[in-house]
Amino acid sequence: MARLQDPVTILKGVGPTMAKRFAQLNIFTLQDLICHFPRGYEDRTHLVTIDKLEVDVPACFKAVVMNTPRTAHIRKGLDITRVQVADHTARLNLTFFNNKFAVEQLRYGEEYIFYGAVSGDFVGYSMTNPVFEALSAQPIATRRVLPIYPLTAGLSNAAVLKAVRQALSICDPPAEILPESVRREYGILAADRAYYAIHEPQSMAEAELAKKRLIFEEFFVFSAGLSLMRAQRAQKKTVPYKNLDLQPFYNSLPFTLTTAQQRAIDEILADLGSGAAMNRLVQGDVGSGKTMVAAAAAYAAVQNGHQAAMMAPTEILAEQHYHSLSKLFAPLGVKVALLTGSMTPKQKREVRDAIASGEVRLAVGTHALLSEATVFCKLGLVITDEQHRFGVAQRAKLSSKGEDPHLLVMSATPIPRTLALLMYGDLEVSIINELPPGRQPVETFLVNESYRARINAFIRKQKEENHQSFVVCPAVEESEELSVKAVTVWAETLQQTVFPDLRIALIHGQMKAAEKEEAMASFARGEADVLVATTVIEVGVDVPNATLMVIEDADRFGLSQLHQLRGRVGRGGAKSYCILTSQNRNPDTLGRLKALCKTTDGFRIAEEDLKLRGPGDFFGSRQSGLPTFRVANLSMDLQTLKDAQNASAKWINTEGTADTPEGIALRARIGELFQRAEGTMN
Repeated sequence: MARLQDPVTILKGVGPTMAKRFAQLNIFTLQDLICHFPRGYEDRTHLVTIDKLEVDVPACFKAVVMNTPRTAHIRKGLDITRVQVADHTARLNLTFFNNKFAVEQLRYGEEYIFYGAVSGDFVGYSMTNPVFEALSAQPIATRRVLPIYPLTAGLSNAAVLKAVRQALSICDPPAEILPESVRREYGILAADRAYYAIHEPQSMAEAELAKKRLIFEEFFVFSAGLSLMRAQRAQKKTVPYKNLDLQPFYNSLPFTLTTAQQRAIDEILADLGSGAAMNRLVQGDVGSGKTMVAAAAAYAAVQNGHQAAMMAPTEILAEQHYHSLSKLFAPLGVKVALLTGSMTPKQKREVRDAIASGEVRLAVGTHALLSEATVFCKLGLVITDEQHRFGVAQRAKLSSKGEDPHLLVMSATPIPRTLALLMYGDLEVSIINELPPGRQPVETFLVNESYRARINAFIRKQKEENHQSFVVCPAVEESEELSVKAVTVWAETLQQTVFPDLRIALIHGQMKAAEKEEAMASFARGEADVLVATTVIEVGVDVPNATLMVIEDADRFGLSQLHQLRGRVGRGGAKSYCILTSQNRNPDTLGRLKALCKTTDGFRIAEEDLKLRGPGDFFGSRQSGLPTFRVANLSMDLQTLKDAQNASAKWINTEGTADTPEGIALRARIGELFQRAEGTMN
């Protein structure tokens, strides 16, 4: 017997070339292959007669070859073979292109099973390139439920099916990880049967049962992993914070916190004083004031003799946090420092020395905070901003720089509850569902290119009223494949042709970090009237004077991403607007964009976005730290998710540490899943 960890090259017919093709699908071992599940099935079990065939509807039928196949050589590289078949109801003309197999196998007077779709107007039945098998042959392509696999160039569905079948014949499928009691309670197939049935189902009903098992298994593994993390963290005791008087902090603020902000802070203070390590998510919509909540937590840590660290996903956001927090904490005697990758070696060394000595009480930075060279004196609180950009291992790495520090994660991206359950199942959640006083909702419009003159006039009007505008494009440079506005070309067009008298600035992700920082800082200082940008401005950029956001080719973005971009305006006291442009006439696409015009509720938008796009692309980036679910679909399998979460929670409480075969196998699978999820972040 072979092992699951053996390479696919031990299979017959899988040489170096075929192995490279499998590698394109991240298939390297027999386990990868066995876990490469079908994306769907074709039910070829039902036979119809020729007279019941429908145009463009594939079907299986049994027929006799009525003449000897005849091949005509049309030109170099093109041979056409024609043959006629019949059953007791009708005759059918078959045509094959460049198919020597058909010529060699189809014999006059013999009966075969065919699968294909008829074309034409039924004046004369015809079918092109059907698959077929002799009536006496083992069903491979007909008379069965055929799995349809995700493929890549040079790799056919038949080749994948052949390799999977061979792998299952020489090694056992992955070990059983679900306790028998769980399988019995929820009607779940055993692992050995499910892994065979997902690839070789005897019926569509069996395929559905196998799929249900594997969906349940994926949710169960991830939920159990998060439960174990939560249980392990709950066992870590810390010294309770005694000094939780934040009145000096409140007195230093030039505004009054909202009820929602105060509630989140009170929940954090309760955690800090509990004697257990805090593990909390603060989730709120764009502009709801999460940074002030994090600042309050940082002040509490400093007042109790600890340091705090805040990690942001981009240098622009890190620098923005640094400026606002250093200004806030200066009167309170709290030293704040910035640490980013673009700083000079000397600057980094000086900041790290100050962090290591304890002089710096709050360190704000990017991934540079994770470096081995960054050592804290007494790290007591870790804060990560825009948490979906970081994985579990990354926040754990920063936490390892202290002795079980408290963890506070923030997200300005509203996350549907179903997705949050998986992303943040190891966290307690505080939701800020209230905007600060004076914040007006951004009015949103959807228009097509016929409104271009009015859009330009509106941009000019913002300038006349001493306000600024964003213009966002989906691409950096022009492409033959995509007919969308490119930021470099559009910025030049606006400057030279449309607004020669205005100051047009440009920013995109391919610019050097220093160039991006300067472009953004210059716009924030009011030195440009219009900033033409890509989604590099999506997160955290704060320019209160900007009142207009124009998003070109808006159909190219996800709803949540559009909502984030819209959140870059409306941050001051003036009325703000968002204009979505799109030439797409697809009713579903237009409906999606119109939904954004009707609401500014990020959570409603997020739920809709999840339904439309799925979790993998929810954030417009694959770097979400989410596990790669092979079968499960968060927007479709909600009941299975709930069942798996309930079952895993029960398992953790009763059998989580038991060394049963299922328990050992499950803990190993949990380790593999988190390792795979973190691999997408590197």
